[in-house]
Amino acid sequence: MHANSDSVTGFLNCRRIAVAGVSRKGDTAASNIMKKLLNAGYEAIPVNPHAEEIDGLKCYPDLKSIPEPVDAVMIATHPDHSAGIVDQCADLGIGHIWFHRSFGNGSVSDEAITLCKEKGLIPIVGGCPLMYIEPVDVFHACVRWWQERISNKELLLSGKNSTESNM
Repeated sequence: MHANSDSVTGFLNCRRIAVAGVSRKGDTAASNIMKKLLNAGYEAIPVNPHAEEIDGLKCYPDLKSIPEPVDAVMIATHPDHSAGIVDQCADLGIGHIWFHRSFGNGSVSDEAITLCKEKGLIPIVGGCPLMYIEPVDVFHACVRWWQERISNKELLLSGKNSTESNM
């Protein structure tokens, strides 16, 4: 499912969000997303199996290691790792999942999407919270504009309305 206003609003209404793929160097999309979430007042929890601490925050090797439940998970890892994270989300009852993708496959894998369908999870596939959390920078505003145009074109070609596209 592509990002739409209902799915994005549902995700961003969550206040405790795990961010999988945060880098120790701080040079990844996940790191930028985590910083933006923190600056916007969210409780963002870094997930990286190779780090104990990132930017002064305790980092967890996986979702199951986080001591208190999270409301949502931002997956911004290599696509080879995304199915394992989806499996953890399903086991923990985390229904809000967002796969980061700007260009190319991003964090999306066929295996992860298939697993979402099998587990009854409806993720956001593509885009980035930085396209929606104020203040939005020019680059992310342009990407959001472009992605919305592409999504609307796909809906027109499919003959579905926006509600049907979410199913």
